[in-house]
Amino acid sequence: MSGVMKRMGMIFRAKANKALDRAEDPRETLDYSYQKQLELLQKVRRGVADVATSRKRLELQLNQLQGQSAKLEDQGRKALALGREDLAREALSRRAALQQQVSDLEVQHQTLQGEEEKLTLAAQRLQAKVDAFRTKKETIKATYTAAQAQTRIAESFSGISEEMSDVGLAIQRAEDKTAQLQARAGAIDELLASGALDDQSGLAKDDIQAELDRLSGGTDVELELQRMKAELAGGSSAQQQAIEGGGQTGTPQDQQQSHPRFDKQ
Repeated sequence: MSGVMKRMGMIFRAKANKALDRAEDPRETLDYSYQKQLELLQKVRRGVADVATSRKRLELQLNQLQGQSAKLEDQGRKALALGREDLAREALSRRAALQQQVSDLEVQHQTLQGEEEKLTLAAQRLQAKVDAFRTKKETIKATYTAAQAQTRIAESFSGISEEMSDVGLAIQRAEDKTAQLQARAGAIDELLASGALDDQSGLAKDDIQAELDRLSGGTDVELELQRMKAELAGGSSAQQQAIEGGGQTGTPQDQQQSHPRFDKQ
């Protein structure tokens, strides 16, 4: 059971990782990282401002204590001039206590000033890093957008290429079928011409029959030509005989009609 559960957990994590990978947009991730860096930079700047405020308060306190210390010193000097040594001693005692406070505040002031300088330097470095990241982020986003557009164009061209490939195959099949039909028609014509395949319509003739028909047609023409020549030759002879017979050009029957014969009664 433990092995099955581990396997199920691995499959679930793999599918979840794949789903997250499909859903993740690097541009959104970069923008989110940049936003987080800006928030961190804002916190550092706020820390610098807080330290600077504390330093300023210490400076005000130091100025105030130094003013009181100077006042006590002046009061002690006046009391001593008036012969009030006791008052002068008390003023100097208070001034000494104030000087201790001033010393402590000066140490704190130096510490805060050092922290302020460190935070300021860190803020400047972080600002430079944020600016560099912003430039790099915009460059990566532009490159990613361009690559995404190129991928879509390539996929579109791939789809067009597949469609054109299908069209090319269809054209090739049509050309092959056309060539096959033309070859089949040519083969049938050759078979009909050679007599290997009978033409049931009776229209097609082989080479020998065509030659015989040509010769027969030529013989008929020659015979008709000889007959016409003979007729023309016969007509010319009859006309010549009529001229020689005294100009009678008619037929014997016509001559008999022109010279009627009377029978004896």
